[in-house]
Amino acid sequence: MKLSARNQLPGTVKAVTEGQVMTEVVVEVAGGNEIVAAITAESARRLGLAPGRRVVAVVKSTEVMIGVDD
Repeated sequence: MKLSARNQLPGTVKAVTEGQVMTEVVVEVAGGNEIVAAITAESARRLGLAPGRRVVAVVKSTEVMIGVDD
């Protein structure tokens, strides 16, 4: 798979919570960190997403927010 997006994070699906329209997918990436994505339920089925499946989380965003503790 070749994509123009630079932020590609390989990982493993940890959990899939399917709703009627949207599905929440938790992906564990390097260092045990997690990324949570909300995708359509149809896309999740088409991709065959299930815990243990190796995937690549692709982050394509025009805005990134940074927060700090006061």
